[in-house]
Amino acid sequence: MSQEQNIELITVDTLLDKVRTKKNQGCRLVQISATRLPEQVELTYSFDLDSRLTNLRLSLPGVDTCVPSISSIYGCAILYENEIHDLFNVKVDGLTVDFHGNFYKTAIKFPFGSAKVACASSATTPASGTAACGSAPAANPGATK
Repeated sequence: MSQEQNIELITVDTLLDKVRTKKNQGCRLVQISATRLPEQVELTYSFDLDSRLTNLRLSLPGVDTCVPSISSIYGCAILYENEIHDLFNVKVDGLTVDFHGNFYKTAIKFPFGSAKVACASSATTPASGTAACGSAPAANPGATK
């Protein structure tokens, strides 16, 4: 059984009004996801009502991004929003609980905050002995020279 995808494209300016409407309709916040694209960051806010999933999607510029927090409407959003800040370098304005970049401890500050290092679409798998996406070639203990 498949369900039709319901994705509404919105702008940053309409985010809070759209989210308030979802809350007033009795929707449950399911998740907020972020995706790094070459020139932008895409945020998708997913809501459920009566087992029907709807999504609000907005695109932000790739640098100096800022989005208003929805944590005053859905308290649980602080987890998603702090994660999006720490991993994608998206500033979230008005967080009710702000970890100030310390929600995640990562070796690289904002690991998904830049599209500078992209995987080549023709990269091969490590099993072939060729490095994929900047990693070292896989060891092949059975190989002889």
